[in-house]
Amino acid sequence: MLSSKSAMRASSSAASVRRSGVAARVPVAARRMAAPLRATAEVNDSDFGTAVLQSTEPVLVDFWAPWCGPCRMIAPLIDELSEEYKGKLKCVKLNTDESPNVATDYGIRSIPTVMIFKGGKKMDTIIGAVPKATLVQTIEKYL
Repeated sequence: MLSSKSAMRASSSAASVRRSGVAARVPVAARRMAAPLRATAEVNDSDFGTAVLQSTEPVLVDFWAPWCGPCRMIAPLIDELSEEYKGKLKCVKLNTDESPNVATDYGIRSIPTVMIFKGGKKMDTIIGAVPKATLVQTIEKYL
């Protein structure tokens, strides 16, 4: 049998779990690192040439890493642009931790870095978390 103090703690804990739902049972670190669903395709060292350099349409490449806060901030913007420019612009993401060769080839020293490629050539580079308007202005120059 529980003492009255133990019973109060148990009911208080149960109430806090009920109020906060599933999130209370998932560790905070796991919730922070959970990857959102993405509309943007991912590329890596092995398929970068085919997906980006040989593309018939302009390509926006988002160089990012999962641990990078500013990268996670602009990820939804890149996904929105991917949908808005569907058929006119291809948007892809390249994880610099998993694909260091391409990142090195293009001199990526800071992330997020967004590059625009057209006809297999790098046309423009944007470094850092920037507003959507800045990305749109850059994209529009190459369509």
